[in-house]
Amino acid sequence: MTATIDLAAAPAADLALVTGTVVHDATVGERGPWSGVVAAGDVLTIVDLHGNQAVDTLFYGADDHTKRYSAQATIAAQGNIFLTTGTVIRDQEGDPLMTIVADEVGNHDTVGGACSQESNTLRYGHHTKHQHACVENFLIEGSRHGLGKADLVGNVNFFMNVPVDPDGSLGIVDGLSAPGKRLALRAETDTLVLISNCPQINNPCNGFDPTAVRVIVTRPAA
Repeated sequence: MTATIDLAAAPAADLALVTGTVVHDATVGERGPWSGVVAAGDVLTIVDLHGNQAVDTLFYGADDHTKRYSAQATIAAQGNIFLTTGTVIRDQEGDPLMTIVADEVGNHDTVGGACSQESNTLRYGHHTKHQHACVENFLIEGSRHGLGKADLVGNVNFFMNVPVDPDGSLGIVDGLSAPGKRLALRAETDTLVLISNCPQINNPCNGFDPTAVRVIVTRPAA
C-alpha cells in the first residue's frame, strides 16, 4: 500500500486487510476521537493514511464495560511487550477481546501510555497545558458509552515506536509506519473500541504533525 493513490477516497473494500462486507467506514480527523462496537467475528482495519501517526486505542466488553483491556495480561500471555500479528488483546481476566490478524508495520506499543494535559505539562512545560491530548479524547468519546475517568486503563498505541533501552528506559522516537500502512484486528467477542487519533506535537510519535487515519470494519463471509 503506497501513497500513489488517494487513500482517503479509496473504496473501503480495497483498503480492508480482511475481505468481507463493509459494515463501517470512517475517517478519524487529526487529533480526533472515534468509537464503535465491533461485533464478534468482524474485523477492524486501521489505515495510517499519511504515515507516522500514533493511534491510541482502548478496548472494552461491549455488554460489560468492566471487562477492559489489560496490557499486563496481554504481555504476559505472549511473553513480548510489542504487539503484532498473532497478538491477542486480552482483558484483565486474560479473556480474549480481539486478535491482531494482519499487520504491515510489525511493532506496536502498549507501555508508553496516553498523553494528557498533566503529562504534557510535566514533560514539556506549562506552556503546553492548553494542548488537547489523548486522555481528553478518551473522556469525551467514552462519555458517549457511559465511561468516565475511573474506567480508563493503560492503552495500546498502534503505529507508535517506543523502543526499550538496555537499562529499561523507554524512548518515543519516529514511527515505523508509512502512508497506507495497515493493521487488522478480529473481534473475539463484541468489543467496544475507543480511539484517540493522537494530537501530540511535543515528541516525534506523530512526526510533530498529527494527521488523519481511517477505520474500516468488515464482516467476512460465513
